[in-house]
Amino acid sequence: MRLFDAGTDGVAVVLEGRGCRTLIIVDACQSDSEPGTIFEMAGAKLQQAYRPSLNLHDFRWDHALHAGRSLYGADFPKDVVVLLIEAADVGFGQGLTPQVASAVENVKARIEGLVADRLAGVVAAP
Repeated sequence: MRLFDAGTDGVAVVLEGRGCRTLIIVDACQSDSEPGTIFEMAGAKLQQAYRPSLNLHDFRWDHALHAGRSLYGADFPKDVVVLLIEAADVGFGQGLTPQVASAVENVKARIEGLVADRLAGVVAAP
């Protein structure tokens, strides 16, 4: 098992994902839901082709899933789980709101369950 922080670097997701059986991605989102809402989805539903721009920060993890499969084929995980936490604010600042901090703890517990399921050979698509 490896844990890595890709930040805004989708290329790191491509490179680190190679050779993994399972990839779990955690990120913030803004969907106009209540802050702290957790969304769990299969990566295959979220991957998308990258459309080049002048900003490397535009190559995100959703593009990385598509690129990883295109580049590495069977050596890139098909089992991808994406956990998104609705952010209250993504502006400059420090710390998390209480709702988001609580959601982080719930996501941590969910990740522990996902890992335990895979170690036991039980894999259910989200």
